[in-house]
Amino acid sequence: MSVHSPLPSPLVLPLPAALDTRSFFKLHWTCFKVLGIIAPTSNAYYFGYSVLLHLLVTFCYPLHLAMALFSNTNASANIQNLAVCVTCVACSMKFIIYATKMERLRELEAIMAALDERVNSSRERRYLAQLRKEIRHIIVGFLSIYTLVGVTAELRFIFRNEHNLLYPAWFPFDWRASDLKFYAAHLYQIVGISFQLLQNFVNDCFPTMTLVLLSAHIKLLGIRVSQIGYANRSLDENEEELFRCIKDQEQLYNMLNVIQNIISLPMFLQFTVTAFNICLAMAALFFFVDAPFDRLYYFTYFLSMPLQIFPTCYYGTDFQLLFEKLHIEMYSSNWVEQTQKFRKHMILFCERSLKQHTAMAGGIVRIHLDTFVSTCKGAYSLLAVIMKMNE
Repeated sequence: MSVHSPLPSPLVLPLPAALDTRSFFKLHWTCFKVLGIIAPTSNAYYFGYSVLLHLLVTFCYPLHLAMALFSNTNASANIQNLAVCVTCVACSMKFIIYATKMERLRELEAIMAALDERVNSSRERRYLAQLRKEIRHIIVGFLSIYTLVGVTAELRFIFRNEHNLLYPAWFPFDWRASDLKFYAAHLYQIVGISFQLLQNFVNDCFPTMTLVLLSAHIKLLGIRVSQIGYANRSLDENEEELFRCIKDQEQLYNMLNVIQNIISLPMFLQFTVTAFNICLAMAALFFFVDAPFDRLYYFTYFLSMPLQIFPTCYYGTDFQLLFEKLHIEMYSSNWVEQTQKFRKHMILFCERSLKQHTAMAGGIVRIHLDTFVSTCKGAYSLLAVIMKMNE
């Protein structure tokens, strides 16, 4: 995997931190650097770190799990190995896709910077202050999910009576031969799953963040439009403001297209894996595990799967509804006292807002709450098949 050098920042006017929505991605860019795809400086050490990390974690970690699939006599171990293997394979695939989209991420930031420059009223600034808290809660939520999964997985290892790996897997040496080999295998698994969890955090949190910010900028445009005609401005100035709002509307549609280009395939993989893993976690809880810490792990795993996609589906529905309400915000403006040219532009703005816009995963399914419900139903249907086979 190639290492991307930082691209030049878009030429935009500097904004106060409170108005720079690009700053919400600061943690993600830090994670990308730690995960070896954004070089802080062009140097051989970082390149070597990146190659080694992707070889040992992105590629070899799912491989060493896949080579041990269904090789255990214990059904619980096979279920666990299958669940974590599918998750890690999907995680690596999604991360590789995001690694190839770095230029599109910069393009997205450039659009957000242009929209940030349009924020001027106190009402818009107050909304952005509330948004910062909402973003913080989303990030903490995702971090909590992956931390709990990692901790409960390690607890299963600590409280086992016999020497067993964190996850059933293949190694090119006999890890049972000595304590040194056993702890070397465990160290690889715990370090590898930590990096995989960090990759998963970026993979799953990023789509939610982009859709949150899309919804935020749609909301800001609605606020901006609804205030036209009430300030002490001339009719010509109101016409110019509406024209700028129409340009903002075009930018938002462009922003949606860029977001969809980035997250479409990763979200399709996520929906598929989520349905499969919810089913496996429920099957393990009902039929295959008895130990308390095993049950705790699978219960946490079961809860984490739908929580990974729910925020993205929620905001995928939210931005669609906000787009559809833009014409209502337009009619909240003082359009009655404006010029005929203003009203013609107003009709153009309203007609555009009536067209339905939605994000698609893989060009097949909508990133929408309906898809979240369908994914959960699909997981239950798979469980019903397993229950029938178990009988």
